[in-house]
Amino acid sequence: MDERIQKYEEKMKKTLGSLEAELATIRAGRANPHILDKLTVDYYGSPTPLQQVANITVPEARMIQIQPWESSLIKGIEKAILTSDLGLNPNNDGKVIRLVFPELTEERRKDLVKDVKKKGEAAKVAVRNIRRDANDAYKKLKKEEDVSEDEIKELEDKVQKLTDKYIKDVDAAVEAKGKEIMTV
Repeated sequence: MDERIQKYEEKMKKTLGSLEAELATIRAGRANPHILDKLTVDYYGSPTPLQQVANITVPEARMIQIQPWESSLIKGIEKAILTSDLGLNPNNDGKVIRLVFPELTEERRKDLVKDVKKKGEAAKVAVRNIRRDANDAYKKLKKEEDVSEDEIKELEDKVQKLTDKYIKDVDAAVEAKGKEIMTV
């Protein structure tokens, strides 16, 4: 593939990857350990990702169990969960922390779907901005180098096809997450 197009495809791929990572952190009715991906715990004075200081398991469909490798971390992990925007209350027995996911209300599900759609729109805007940047770069090519108009048109068409593909991928990811959230 033409390297003049490849760098823009890389950017579009990153945008889609970023959206998918963000969608993974949105909780549907089931317990998903990925919602804890952004949490950090104070570990000997430095913020450390939760996955690096504890074992995280899903023993039941609506429960996450966090077992710190050092029991002194329990308070810090609880604090991190309470100050996050997860909206969950941690229960601990001195050794493990349990997060129980309440059943989502219909209204909360609809709000989550709206949020997912908003994130999808933002990703589509980002993809379109990448297309615009590519087209601007191709117009400059026409002025600076000896590149024919047909070649520029071909590059613009290829970028448009890429844009369409990634917009479709964004829509598919949003649709799948929306279905997951609305499934009771």
